[in-house]
Amino acid sequence: MNSSEVRQSFFDFFKSKGHALVKSSPLRPDAPNLLFTNAGMNQFVPYLLGERTSNAKRVVDTQKCIRAGGKHNDLDDVGFDTYHHTFFEMLGNWSFGDFFKKEIIEWAWELLIYVWKFPKNRLYATVYRPGAGDPAKFDSNSYEIWKSIFVKEGLDPNVHIRYGGKGDNFWMMGDTGPCGPCSEIHIDLTLNGDTKGELVNRGNVRCIELWNLVFMQFNALSDGTFTTLPKFNVDTGMGFERVVGIMAKTKNFTDFSALPSNYDSDLFADIFHAIEGMCGQKYGGSVPSSREKMSEEESVDFAFRAIADHIRALTFAVADGIFPSNEGRGYVLRRILRRAVTFCNNLGLKTGSFAELSHVVVGKMGEIFGELIENAETIHRVICSEEVAFNRTLDRGMGILNDLIAESKNKIISGADAFLLYDTYGFPLDLTQLIASNGGCKVDTAVFEEEMEKQRVRARSSQKKSEICLSSDRANKTSFIGYDASNALNIPCKILDVIADGNYIILDKTPFYAECGGQACDTGTIQLGELVLNVTSVFRDKNGQILHQIDGDISENLRGSEARASINMRERQNSARNHTATHILHWALRSVLGTHVNQAGSCVDPKRLRFDFNHFEAVSHENLAEIEKLVQGKILECSAISIFETEFDKKPADCIANFDEKYGDIVRVVRVGEYSTELCGGCHVRNTSEICFFKILGESSISSGIRRIEAITGEEAFKLANAQFACVSNLTKVFSCKNEDVVPRISALLEKTSKLEMEVKAARNSILADTVATLAAEAKSIEGGIYEVSGQVDGFSADEIRSIATSLAKKFTEHAIVLTGKSGTKSAVIAMCSPKAVSSGRNAGDIVKETCTKHGGNGGGNKSFAMGGF
Repeated sequence: MNSSEVRQSFFDFFKSKGHALVKSSPLRPDAPNLLFTNAGMNQFVPYLLGERTSNAKRVVDTQKCIRAGGKHNDLDDVGFDTYHHTFFEMLGNWSFGDFFKKEIIEWAWELLIYVWKFPKNRLYATVYRPGAGDPAKFDSNSYEIWKSIFVKEGLDPNVHIRYGGKGDNFWMMGDTGPCGPCSEIHIDLTLNGDTKGELVNRGNVRCIELWNLVFMQFNALSDGTFTTLPKFNVDTGMGFERVVGIMAKTKNFTDFSALPSNYDSDLFADIFHAIEGMCGQKYGGSVPSSREKMSEEESVDFAFRAIADHIRALTFAVADGIFPSNEGRGYVLRRILRRAVTFCNNLGLKTGSFAELSHVVVGKMGEIFGELIENAETIHRVICSEEVAFNRTLDRGMGILNDLIAESKNKIISGADAFLLYDTYGFPLDLTQLIASNGGCKVDTAVFEEEMEKQRVRARSSQKKSEICLSSDRANKTSFIGYDASNALNIPCKILDVIADGNYIILDKTPFYAECGGQACDTGTIQLGELVLNVTSVFRDKNGQILHQIDGDISENLRGSEARASINMRERQNSARNHTATHILHWALRSVLGTHVNQAGSCVDPKRLRFDFNHFEAVSHENLAEIEKLVQGKILECSAISIFETEFDKKPADCIANFDEKYGDIVRVVRVGEYSTELCGGCHVRNTSEICFFKILGESSISSGIRRIEAITGEEAFKLANAQFACVSNLTKVFSCKNEDVVPRISALLEKTSKLEMEVKAARNSILADTVATLAAEAKSIEGGIYEVSGQVDGFSADEIRSIATSLAKKFTEHAIVLTGKSGTKSAVIAMCSPKAVSSGRNAGDIVKETCTKHGGNGGGNKSFAMGGF
């Protein structure tokens, strides 16, 4: 079977067992603490934790994963061996409180032996047996199930069942939470397959794990104890590239002579073929035994594998809207790309070759992952842009690094130099190490890390953060009732608490929107009889409590008082206009630039809106005009805004969620017309017509791969339009013309002015040339062949007098020149002396200083040249 057939057969098998096929989640995870989706279970964590309920109790999928950075930082090994990857697929199936050990163990055996035809005598199962201090008891249930299977198959359970403690056979999501024993299935790939399980979990490439079956039956508590979960779950994971690689390398289990390799399947064959066509070299599958002593063939094969893996990672990541940048997951991608481009250069590939390989990946994987086809052009443009930029960086930094290698003492590149390359030229440490190793050098990584830590300290010291938090005994939760416009003015409420230190008031209910999600807070008043308190800021502390900050001192005696709260409705309406406009703008950006565009930040207040989004290049004026036109068109459609709450899993299919937000079981959906649907907790208008007018003020870059649009709506846009109309009206009066003739008139005036300036400059140059000629004719030859030139040249600027002196110096190689000139109320003096004139006792600095001092001015220089003024 080829890779597509293996994947499909996995789906079909588990669908026959009542599983629902679900789509792979994006590589950009929901969990903010993860750089990338790195396991099949990531998208199912809320179900495993019991935070949400799945619509299907049995599911199957293939999950796109990237493991690079963080604890999975084995980037250096990718390509060096035949089993490490940055990108891979994880085949898996799950049970949420449905089937358990017996079913999945028997199904796993059925798929491997009777569908995929794995040789049963080469398979081994591991069972959890706790060691000293390990949690839970021996997994006797799994043992008995496996024992029954092996006996039935005529295999000795004492040989084919292996045991492992907590490190190998007990899975935990974290220090606390769902956990349980797991059972792994391993395959013996030695020539004769007769190791009797002795190589299982021994780190031998000839005996590797195929499939991990995790049984979540316990809950780990913070005190170190374990309780039984009310519902048991199953989570399985199988490395797709590994399984397909084994089938291909063993020629469907007929030949075990070669070392196993994940790269020797059709998943990589097309990429290798394309690279071969680009560089004229062949992939041979050799594996180096040492980084320091690689043969030419091993170096070439190393490069092939690294490039092939990395183009898959970049292609899939960009398709999911993750772009290379200077921080976070974007920086990890940039490191992967730069490493790949370095290998491309080693193979002699021209710039742009790496990006071209993305088309190969799209062609191979697009049928199962449709987002690759949808974003093929964007993928290529992003990767190509990065590739070109990095090659420019390489050109600048390689010269420095080569010098360092040539001049290195004891074949060591200092950590300080490595950090300079990183900080100034963008060379990641691993790239410097790679190039240095090719030159027979090592890098002092300890000093490099010290320099990195110094930089982190500098960054932290520049960020001053303060966080206000109430103690738990005062944290009475405030009810926010302000979404409804009828709850905006004169709302009866009660003061639950007063925090005099900072002037904060806590109400039992409030119409004030607390700053959140990029939207500025409301301002307004809290009134107690004749006492009116001005609310200047509203925000939530880290416990979720709503704090109202008052302008001026307040008394704790207000605690328990009845009050009336009112927000500044005009400001709220303006903020709502801007917030709804950001949703329409987001839709327009995706419509014009592509669906890779995702929100990367926003700021909404009564005056303006700011929207940050990921995109790989500046937005053209034409595209900005089209985006603005689309937004204004939707405003004029007078579309209704509908807002409702629903379960996260029941949100509309077209709903956009912010990947960096953590959502609960119930979410708030904001739908604008029939074209924009997003999860949002902010304030919005009821109809797009209330936005009135939308105007983009500018577009700019805020960091690599992140663009920003600033815009205004409503009142502010009206003010700007009025100001622009007034400006044009004034210009029509100045030029005595119609509105449409203003630009041509200004263009004509600028053109005429430019011509006049050129004529003036030509005339001025002619005057300067005549002045030089006159002074040259008056030059006097003195001792030693030195020509003395002096004179009064009024009407020239100091720079022009300097130009005259320079021209005279070119005419007379040996010279002593002193020129003075007056322009307006100021005078300038310049002196120039050739080396021979200086030897004869002349000093330009002394001449200028003496002249300027005599007239109350100042100046100076050296013996050869000086200038001053008075």
